[in-house]
Amino acid sequence: MDFDKLKVFTGSANPALAEEICQGLDVPLGDATVDKFSDGETRVRIHENVRGADVFVVQPTCHPVDVHLMELLLMIDALKRASAVRITAVMPYYGYARQDKKSEPRVPISAKLVADLLEKAGANRALTLDLHAPQIQGFFSVPVDHLYPTPVLLEYFVRKGLPNLTLVAPDAGGVERTRFFAKKVDAPLAIVDKRRVDVDVTELLHIIGDVEGRTALIIDDIVDTAGTLVKTVAALYEQGAKDVCATCTHAVLSGPAIPRIRESQLRELVVTNSIPLTEEARACAQIKVLSMGPLLARAIRSIHKEASVSTLFV
Repeated sequence: MDFDKLKVFTGSANPALAEEICQGLDVPLGDATVDKFSDGETRVRIHENVRGADVFVVQPTCHPVDVHLMELLLMIDALKRASAVRITAVMPYYGYARQDKKSEPRVPISAKLVADLLEKAGANRALTLDLHAPQIQGFFSVPVDHLYPTPVLLEYFVRKGLPNLTLVAPDAGGVERTRFFAKKVDAPLAIVDKRRVDVDVTELLHIIGDVEGRTALIIDDIVDTAGTLVKTVAALYEQGAKDVCATCTHAVLSGPAIPRIRESQLRELVVTNSIPLTEEARACAQIKVLSMGPLLARAIRSIHKEASVSTLFV
C-alpha cells in the first residue's frame, strides 16, 4: 500500500481520536495549525505538501459546534487549494443531525445545509459514525460511508455476559438500531413509547415488551441532557427490570446530564469517544468509554484502497 499518498489531518475537536486513527494506520498525523486571529476568526494553515494526496480530515462537529464546523470547512478549503486529489470529511459525530426535517413551520433543515457546506468547501466524500437519521446520507451528492459502532459495542457486552438480557429502544426511531443489536446477541426487544413535549423534554407513555426480572440494555445514538435516559431507566425499574444499563454512540452530555446520571439507578452508561468527554463526565463512575479509533482506521484504509467498507459489519 502506498501510504505516502494517504494523509490524515485534524482540527481541535478531537485530536486524541485522530492520533488513535493514525496509530491504526501507521501514519503520522498531518502537520497543520488551527488557531484564531485576535478578533476570534478561525485561522488554518497546512504545513506540508498534500499535492496529489488522499486526505482524510478527522473532525467531529461537537461542542462548540459552530467553531468546529468552521474549522472543518476551512481545512477542506485549504487542502483543496493545495491540490489534494481527494478530501474525505471524517465526522465521527455529525452535528445538526437532529434537525433533519421540517418538524414545524418556518424551521431550517440544518443537516442538509451542513451537507451542502461540506460539498461547497470541497469535500469529495464523507465518513460518518451512527447518524441520528440514516437518510441524512441522501442530503449529500458525494459518496457517504456510514459506520456503526456495533462491532465494538458487541464485543464489550458479549464479554460482560449480561444475564437474561432484553434490548430496549428508547423511542420508535431507534427500533431498527436496537433490533440489529438484538439479533446479534439473540435477545428479545422492548420499545419505549414516548412523546416529545419540548426540544429537550419527553413524556414517557409506556413500555412495549417484557422486562420483568430481566437485565435491560438501552440502545441509543445520542445522550444529550440525559432527561429521556433517566426517565427510561426509572420506567424500566417500575416495570420490574432487575438491572438497567445503557449505551450510546455520541456522549453529548450537556447541561444537567452528569448530575442526572449520577442520581439515577443506571448501573452503567457505555459510550464511544466520537466526542471527547468533559472532565466531569470522565469522573463519573457510571460512564465507560470505548474507542472507535481502530474501527475508523480500518474504514479509512478500506476507502484508501478502494475496498468495501460494509465488510467491517458482516
